[in-house]
Amino acid sequence: MAETNPELAAKLQELDHELEEGDITQKGYEKRRTVLLSQYLGPEQTDRLQSQLRLHSVVNSEDSGSRSASLAALSRNDSPYGVSNASSGKNSEYMAYPPSQVGRFQEKQLGIRTNSLQRQPSHGSETFLPRPQTPEYGYSRDGTMVGSNFAFNPDTQPGYEGPPGEVEASRQSTMLEAHQGYFSDFTGQQMQDNNDAYGGPNRYSAGDAFSPTVAIPPPMMSQSDLPAGVVIESMLPLEPRDLPFNVFDPHNPSILMSKFDNIGAVLRHRGRVQPRQPAFWVLDSRGKETASIAWEKVCSRAEKVAKVIRDKSNLYRGDRVALVYRDTEIIEFVVALLGCFIAGVVAVPINSVDDYQKLILLLTTTQAHLALTTDNNLKAFHRDISQNRLKWPSGVEWWKTNEFGSYHPKKHDDTPPLQVPEVAYIEFSRAPTGDLRGVVLSHRTIMHQMACLSAGITTIPTGGASSDTFSPGLRDMNGNFIASPPKSSPTEVILTYLDPRESAGMILGVLFAVYGGHTTVWIESKTVETPGLYAHLLSKYKTTIMVADYPGLKRAAYNYQQDPMATRNFKKNAEPSFASVKMCFIDTLTVDCEFHEILGDRWFRPMRNPKGRDLIAPMLCLPEHGGMIISVRDWLGGEERMGCPLSMEEEESDEEEKKAEDPSVVNGYTSLIGGGTVKKTDQENSRNQLTEVLLDKEALKVNEVVVVAMGEEARKRAGEPGTMRVGAFGYPLPDATLAVVDPETNLLCSPYSIGEIWVDSPSLSGGFWQLQKHTETIFHARPYRFVEGSPTPQLLELEFLRTGLLGFIVEGKIFVLGLYEDRIRQRVEWVEHGVFEAEHRYFFVQHLVVSIMKTVPKVFDCSAFDSHVNGEYLPIILIETQSASTTPTNPGGPPQQLDIQFLDSLSERCMEVLYQEHHLRVYCVMITAPNTLPRVVKNGRREIGNMLCRKEFDNGCLSCVHVKFGVESAVQNLALGDDPVGGIWSPVASMARQNYLIMQDKQYSGVDHREVVMDDRTSTPLNQFSNIHDLMQWRVSRQSEELSYCTIDGRGKEGKGINWKKFDLKVAAVAMYLKNKVKLQAGDRVLLMYTHSEEFVFAVHACFCLGIVAIPMAPIDQMRLNEDAPALLHIISDFRVKAILVNTEVEHVLKLKQVSQHLKQSAVILKVNMPNTYNTTKPPKQSTGCREHGLTMRPAWVQPGYPVLIWTFWTPDQRRIAVQLGHNTIMALCKVQKETCQMTSTRPVLGCVRSTIGLGFIHTCLMGIFLAAPTYLVSPVDFAQNPNILFQTLSRYKTKDAYATSQMLDHAIAHGAGKAMAMHELKNLMIAADGRPRVDVYSRVRIHFAPASLDRTAINTVYSHVLNPMVASRSYMCIEPVELHLDMNALRRGLIMPVDPDSEPNALMVQDSGMVPVSTQIAIVNPETNQLCLVGEYGEVWVQSEANAHCFYGSKEPLDAERFNGRTVDGDPNVRYVRTGDLGFLHNVTRPIGPGGAPVDMQVLFVLGSIGDTFEVNGLNHFSMDIESSVERCHRNILPNGCAVFQAGGLVVVVVEIFRRNFLAAMVPVIVNAILNEHQLVIDIVAFVIKGDFHRSRLGEKQRGKILAGWVTRKMRTIAQYSIRDPNGEDGQITEEPGMMMQVRTSTGTFRNSMMTGSFRGSVQGGSMLGMPGHMQNLQLQTGGGGGGGGGAQELQGQAQTNYAPPPAGVAEMPAQSYPPELIPELASTTANSSHRYQRDENDDTPTESRNHHFLAELGDGSETTTNYYYSAGDGHPSGEFQDDETRDGNHQNQQYGASGDVTSPLPLILQPGVNANEAPPPPPEPRYGNKPFTNAPHDDNGGRFYFNDDQRTPQAVDDDDGLSLPLQGHSDHEREQANNIGGGLRVANAHSGDEEDWAREALMSMNFAGTGPEKMARLD
Repeated sequence: MAETNPELAAKLQELDHELEEGDITQKGYEKRRTVLLSQYLGPEQTDRLQSQLRLHSVVNSEDSGSRSASLAALSRNDSPYGVSNASSGKNSEYMAYPPSQVGRFQEKQLGIRTNSLQRQPSHGSETFLPRPQTPEYGYSRDGTMVGSNFAFNPDTQPGYEGPPGEVEASRQSTMLEAHQGYFSDFTGQQMQDNNDAYGGPNRYSAGDAFSPTVAIPPPMMSQSDLPAGVVIESMLPLEPRDLPFNVFDPHNPSILMSKFDNIGAVLRHRGRVQPRQPAFWVLDSRGKETASIAWEKVCSRAEKVAKVIRDKSNLYRGDRVALVYRDTEIIEFVVALLGCFIAGVVAVPINSVDDYQKLILLLTTTQAHLALTTDNNLKAFHRDISQNRLKWPSGVEWWKTNEFGSYHPKKHDDTPPLQVPEVAYIEFSRAPTGDLRGVVLSHRTIMHQMACLSAGITTIPTGGASSDTFSPGLRDMNGNFIASPPKSSPTEVILTYLDPRESAGMILGVLFAVYGGHTTVWIESKTVETPGLYAHLLSKYKTTIMVADYPGLKRAAYNYQQDPMATRNFKKNAEPSFASVKMCFIDTLTVDCEFHEILGDRWFRPMRNPKGRDLIAPMLCLPEHGGMIISVRDWLGGEERMGCPLSMEEEESDEEEKKAEDPSVVNGYTSLIGGGTVKKTDQENSRNQLTEVLLDKEALKVNEVVVVAMGEEARKRAGEPGTMRVGAFGYPLPDATLAVVDPETNLLCSPYSIGEIWVDSPSLSGGFWQLQKHTETIFHARPYRFVEGSPTPQLLELEFLRTGLLGFIVEGKIFVLGLYEDRIRQRVEWVEHGVFEAEHRYFFVQHLVVSIMKTVPKVFDCSAFDSHVNGEYLPIILIETQSASTTPTNPGGPPQQLDIQFLDSLSERCMEVLYQEHHLRVYCVMITAPNTLPRVVKNGRREIGNMLCRKEFDNGCLSCVHVKFGVESAVQNLALGDDPVGGIWSPVASMARQNYLIMQDKQYSGVDHREVVMDDRTSTPLNQFSNIHDLMQWRVSRQSEELSYCTIDGRGKEGKGINWKKFDLKVAAVAMYLKNKVKLQAGDRVLLMYTHSEEFVFAVHACFCLGIVAIPMAPIDQMRLNEDAPALLHIISDFRVKAILVNTEVEHVLKLKQVSQHLKQSAVILKVNMPNTYNTTKPPKQSTGCREHGLTMRPAWVQPGYPVLIWTFWTPDQRRIAVQLGHNTIMALCKVQKETCQMTSTRPVLGCVRSTIGLGFIHTCLMGIFLAAPTYLVSPVDFAQNPNILFQTLSRYKTKDAYATSQMLDHAIAHGAGKAMAMHELKNLMIAADGRPRVDVYSRVRIHFAPASLDRTAINTVYSHVLNPMVASRSYMCIEPVELHLDMNALRRGLIMPVDPDSEPNALMVQDSGMVPVSTQIAIVNPETNQLCLVGEYGEVWVQSEANAHCFYGSKEPLDAERFNGRTVDGDPNVRYVRTGDLGFLHNVTRPIGPGGAPVDMQVLFVLGSIGDTFEVNGLNHFSMDIESSVERCHRNILPNGCAVFQAGGLVVVVVEIFRRNFLAAMVPVIVNAILNEHQLVIDIVAFVIKGDFHRSRLGEKQRGKILAGWVTRKMRTIAQYSIRDPNGEDGQITEEPGMMMQVRTSTGTFRNSMMTGSFRGSVQGGSMLGMPGHMQNLQLQTGGGGGGGGGAQELQGQAQTNYAPPPAGVAEMPAQSYPPELIPELASTTANSSHRYQRDENDDTPTESRNHHFLAELGDGSETTTNYYYSAGDGHPSGEFQDDETRDGNHQNQQYGASGDVTSPLPLILQPGVNANEAPPPPPEPRYGNKPFTNAPHDDNGGRFYFNDDQRTPQAVDDDDGLSLPLQGHSDHEREQANNIGGGLRVANAHSGDEEDWAREALMSMNFAGTGPEKMARLD
C-alpha cells in the first residue's frame, strides 16, 4: 500500500536506510514505522503491513532488543504448556514487537491511531486486550490476577516439548497459573481476603473516589482549582530501557541463557559444566569455614530432595512446601529450595524459626502439608514445643533434608525432565504496619531479574588499559564482543552477610549465584563487628562482588577509622587488599551520601582499590514485594530512550539549541577530533556516576524539588543551612516502566515534585498470596493524569506496582526519601493579604532522627510518626534512652529510680531541636528504655518499626515511662464558642443561637389539666379528699374486708394478707403507741428506719394521722458505716429527730456491737444526742380503728406549707437533699400516677425497691389506698438473693404497672431472672432515671424479657427528679424509645442537630424520657436569661405541675425560693415553674399509632444531664459523662465506669481507675487523644488510681465529689499523675491574679492568655446561676513557687502503692503523710469566734512567705448539687492550729487555697476570712437574676487573705438533678448565736481511713457543720 502514497514510501525508505546504517535501534525503527503507518493508513492496512514486517524482519526476533525479547526464554514457550495468543489470533512466528506501553500511551494521547500495533500490556487492558477469566471452580473470580488465555491439559501436551507460543515477559504471568488443574488454589482462593489489616487508612488514603479497582477518577476540579491559563503538567511514565544484548553463560559464551526456563534447569547445567567449582562457602562469626559445597554436589542433593518429594510426598505440582532453616544453614536451605524448584512444588521459606505463632500462620495460610528442615531444627522444635506446652502444627509432615544424601542416576540420561509450575516460591514479609503478607514469585520473574543483573554486572568497567583501539563495547549481531575484553575469571566471588533466605540476600546470594555459576561466600552479620575481620575475608576470598547494607559497612569502616592497624595487622603477612572488588552492592531504601565519601575514600582506597567511590552501588530493593531489585547503578546504557531529560543543563538549553544548531551537522558529517566528543564522554561518564543533589529543605516540605546544586558542587556545598543532600540509586532496571504518582490522589506528579514511586517490570511479582483486594490495589494500580482542555483526570491504561517509596526523578535517576509511612504531615495556617491560608508540610522520619541523634545527648535510638487526631496530623516522637531504664544496677538489687527532671529536659530538647531545624511542632515526646520499642528485622538487624509503634501507641501499649506534651504549639484545630469568656448561656452566645434559629418556635409543652379524678369503683371524685388518711378511712368504711396489703416472702409464697379493716387497726395501734408511749406530738420529727415491710407502711400512716413529720430512711448498712453513720447523725442533728422508729430486723442491726459502738462514739465526739429507738413491730393491740381513737386530721395539717413527709435523697457522694411534702403534694402525686398510668382498682400494686423516696414510696405506701387496690410487697433483700421472686409476683398477680431501677434490672439480667414468666400482662414497666437515660437499658431489657412475652412498648423510661418523681414518662406512648444522634460540635454550642450516625461516628446517641404526664407542663429555658429556648437548642428543664414539691425542708434561702419560683421572661408570668437544674430539649416526632395507622404527633423530652455535670472551656459546654465515656472506651486497662472528669481551679482533670499499673505513660496520649478527637478539648491533668481507690457508692455510682475532694487535698492515692499543658508556661499556671476585675455572672469566667495565640484557657466557667458545682466556681489553687515541675509526675516505680501522688503541675505540694483532722474536705466549724488563720508548724519549710492564706475551697460534685466550704477551725481545736504529726519531708509543701475573685456567693460568717462574727456587716440585698455585680477581691499580701466588700457579694446557687445546696447566710446576731449553740448540721460522709487510732478524727472528718437550727435551717445536702 505504500506504493500508492509516494510520501509514505519515501519516509519508509529513509527509515529502512537508517536502520541498516545502525543509526537507530530495532525498537526505534518499529516505533517510528508504526507512527508513519498510522498517520497515512487505516487499521486494516496497517495490520497487513505489520504482518509483512514480521515475515521480513531484518533481525531475528529472538535476538531483538525489544522488551519482550530481552529474554528469549521468557518470550518463547519451551515449557510443556501450549499458549495461544487470544488477542491477535496469529501464529507466534509473526509476533510483533510494538512500541512500549508508555509509547503507546503517549501516541494515543497525541491522537494517533495505533490499535493494530500495541504492545500487550503487562496486565490486560480493557481497551486492547480483554482480561482472560480463570475457569470457575464452584465460584466466580473476577480477572484480577490476569494472565494469558490458556488452559493446561497434560494429556494433549505431555513433556517439555510443545509448539512455541508467545507469552509476554511481564508481571502478569507471575500471577497466572497456566496449569489450573495443579495450582487452582492460588488463583481461586484470592477471594478469601483473610487479612484486611494491611495499611489501614495509614498508607494510601485514596477512598472510593480514587479507587484503582473500580477505575473511578478523582472528583472533577472546578475552574478555580486549576492554575490560571496553564495546563497541569504531568511527568509521564519513563520509557523502559532495553537490554542491548543477549545474556550468555559467563563460563561458556556460546550458551544463551535464554534457553533455560527456570533456575532448576540452570542448576542442572551448572552440575554438568562446573562440577568441581565451589558453589557456597559458609563461615562462622569468627571467619572460620564451617561448610562448603561444589555445584555437582548441590545439584545431586537437590535432585535427591526433588526425587523424594515426587516419590514419597503425594504432593501435586504447585503444592506448597515450607522451608524451615536458620540463616547459618544456607547450604541445606539452597538444596531444599532448588529441590523444590526441580520437583515442581512451590517453596515457602520461613525465616522466623523461633516464632511459633508465625510458623503456624504461614503453614496454615499456604496450606503446606510438608515442611523441610534439618535435624537440629527439629530437635529444637521438640524442645520448645514441649517446654511451652504447645501443639505440633496439624497435618504437616516434617522431613530432615540433611539426611537425604545425593542422587546418582543409573544411566546418564535417567534424570527426569523438568516440569515446573509457574510459581517458584512465596516470600513472606511484614509490611511497615506489621502485617504478614506473602509475595508470589514466578520462575519467569526470577529469570528476567537474573538476566538483568547478569547483564549489569558483566558491563562493569574493569578499569584496565587496552592496547586495542577498537571499542571494547561493540558486539556483533549475535551479541558477542568483536574485540574480546581482557581475560578474567568468569566466576564472580560474592561475599554477603545478608539473610540468604529472603529478599536481596536470596536474589544475589543464592539465585544469582546459580544463574551465573558464581561462588557465594556467606558470613554471619556480626562478623563485621570484629575490627579487621571483614576486610580480611574480602581479601582472602578475592571477592569481586560485595553484598552488604549500611549498618554493617558503617561498623567496618568506622572501626577502621578508629584503629587502622587493627585491620591492617589482622593477620600477619596478609595485608588486606580490595583490588579484586568490582562492585559493592548496598541493600537500602535511602542513599547515605556522606557515608559514601568515608567508604570510598577512607576504606576502599586505603585497601588498595583505586576506584574508591566507583565501587559503591546502592541497590533499591522492594523488601515488601519480594525483595526484587528495581534500580541499581549500571553501565548498560539506553537511558536516552526513557523519554526524560538526562541533564538539567540539557533541559534548560533546549530552546537555545533550537536557535543555534551545530554547524558540523550541515555537511552530514561530524568531526571525530576535538569538540563535541569530549563533552559527550563527560556526559556519558556522569551518567554512570552516583548522582548527588543538594535540595532546598523548605521546598521539600511542600513536596517540591528545588535543586540547589548537583554532583561535585553538591558535595562541596553540603553543609549549607536550609539544604539537604540526597543521593540517587541509578536508572530503573532494564525493561522497567517507572512513574512518580501522588499517593493521595493517584495523579501523575508534575516534574520535580515528590510522589510515590510506581514501577512495572517483568522482574516484579504479580501479587500477594491470597490477598486479592490488596493485590489489586498495590500490584495493579492505575494512575490518572490531567489532559489539556479537560477538568476531569483520565485513567492511564498502564498498571503499576505501588512501592510505597516516596521520591522523585532527576535526570532519569531515582531518588528516594523514604517510605510513605515514614512521612509526617503537619498542617500550617497563616493569613496572607487578609486571606486565611492552610496547607500541609511534610517531614521525613529519617531526617528528624538524624537531627535528634546528632544534637540531643544520651539518645539510644528514636523514631517518629504522626497520629490523626481531631482532623489534623500530630507528630509524635519516640526516644529510647538508658536514662529511662529501671533495671537494677546490681543483680537482685532495687530498681533504679527515674530522673524525671532529666527526662523532661530531654523531651524539651527534642522539641526545640526539631522546631529549630525543621520547624516541626511536636505534639508529644515519649521516652522508653533501650530496645523496648517494637522492632522489625532487616537483614538480621532489628530496627524500630514506626508503624508498629503507631499501632502500639494507638493501643496504649508502648513501654513508655515518660511523656511530654507540646499541645500549645502543635494542636490548632480547637473550636471556640461564640462567647469564649461568657460561655454558652451568656447573652452573646444566646443571641447567636437565636439568630441561627430565628424562624423556630419556642420550646414548651402542652398541659393536660385533670381537675377531677374519679374513683373507678365508686365513681366518687377523689379530689374531694384533702389527704391520704381520710381516703384510707373511706376505703376502710367501704371495703373493709378486701385485701389491702400482702407480703411475698423469700420463697415467693404469699404471707397472711391484711384487709382494710385490719390495716386500720394496725395503723391505730402504732399511732396510739407513738402517742402514749413515745409521747410524740404533732410537728415532731421522727426517723422511720424499716426494712421493706408492712410495719413501715403502718408507721408512715400512723405519723400522718398524728401530724408527725415522717422522715423515711433506708436501714443502716453495717458494711458501710463510714457513710451511713454520719448520714444518720446528720439527719438527727439537722432535723432534731425526737425518735427513731424501727422494726425487729433493724433493731437487731442497731444493737450489733460494731454498729452501736460506732454510733455512740461518733455521737459523743460530735456532741449529738442519739434519740431513743422504738420497735413498732408489735405495738399494743387495738380493737378499734383510727377514727374511734380520735386519730383524725387537723385542718392545719393539710395546709400547703405544713410538712408531712420528708424525702431524703442521697447523692452518690452521700450528700443529702431533703424535700418537704405536704398532703396536697402527696395527693397530687397519686393523682398524676393514676391518670398518667391509667391505673385502676382491678390491678394490684407492687412495692419493691426504694420504698423510702420517690415512686417507690408512692407505690409502696400510697397508690394502693388511692386506687382501692391490694398492694403486694417484695423485699429488696429477697429480690437481691432471688430476682425471680419479683417477676413471679408480677406475673402471678397480673400487675399492670410496676416501678424499677436500672440497677435492679441489671441485677436481674445478670442472674437470668424472669425469662420463664408470662409477663404479657405487664403494660408499663417504669424505669426511673434522674438524668439522661442509659441507652443500653431498653435494648437489654427487651432482649432479655422477650421469651417472657414482655411487650417492647411496656419498657418505659421515667424522668424522675428529686422535686417531682415523674416529670416525664414514656408510659403508654405505645412506641419504642425515640433515638437521636446529635452532632457533638453543635451540642457544645448549645444547639441540637440530629445527624446520621453513619456519617458522624462520634455523634452522641440519646433516648427520650417520654411525654409530660397529666397536669404537668415543661418549658425549656435559658438558665441565665430566663428566656424560653427556641426549637433547635437546649436549655434548663422547668416544670410546672401539681405534683411538684414546694420547698426544701427547713430552707429559708432566697435562692431556694427562687428555684421554686421560676418565671420566664417571655412566657406567661403567672405560671410558676420549678427549676430542675437539668439540661434538655423538647422534640416533635410522628408515629403511625393512631386508628388505622394514622400518624400521631408527639412532643417528647430529651434530658441531657445536670448543669452541675457540665463545665465550659473556650466558651463551649462539655458534659462530664460524655468525656468519661470516651475515656473508659479508649483503653482496656481502664475499669468500666472508672473515670471522673472535673474542672478545678481552671484545670480540666481526668482521674482514671486502672487494673494494672504498667507503663501508665503510654496510656496518657490515648486518653488525651480520645478526648481531643471526640470533644475537641485538651485536658490539663491525667491522674491514675489503682483499682479499689476510686470512690464508688453502694450502687456502684461514681462519687465525683469525693474524687474531686480527694484529688485536690492530695488524699487520693494517685499512683501517677501527668500534666498535659506546660505547667511552667503562662498557659499552665493555676494561680489567679489577685485583685483582678472580672465580670461575674454568678459563676465567673476567666479570660486567660488573651495576649497569646492559640486557645483560651480552660478556666472559662459555666454561666448559670444554678447547678454549677463549687469546684467550677470558687476553687482557685494558689501556687507557692515550686509545684509539680516538669511534665507532670511519672509513675512511682518501686515505691509502695500507699504513697501519695505528686501534686498537680504548678501546684505546691501538701504534706503527703499525716493529715490533721482539720485539713479534710468534710470538716467544718462549730465556732464562729475562733481564729481563721493557719499557724504553721516550726518544721514547715515552705519556701514562700505567703503561706498563711486561708484554706477556703468550695468543692462540688460533677453531677450532684452540693457546696462544701473548707476552713480551718474545728470542734475541739479552738485555735484552728495545724500541727503535723510527723516532720514534713523536705520536698513537701503546704497547699495554699484562697478564695479568689470568682467567689460570688455570700459566705457564712464563720467562713469569711478575716471577718469576726461579732463585727458582721448587714446582710446583702436579696439577689435577682438580672443583678450581676462585679467582684473585686483585693489581696492582702501581708496576711495572705482575701476580703470581700459587703456590696460586692452575691448569693450563689449550685444546682443539679438533686436540688440546690447552699450554706446558710446568718441574718442576725440571734441566728448566729443559734449557730454557735446548736452546732449546725452534719454535712458529708467521712473519707476512708485504715488507722484504728485515728478513728475519732475519722468520725470528726465525716461531719461538716454549716447552717443553723431547724427553724432557720438551710437546705442541707
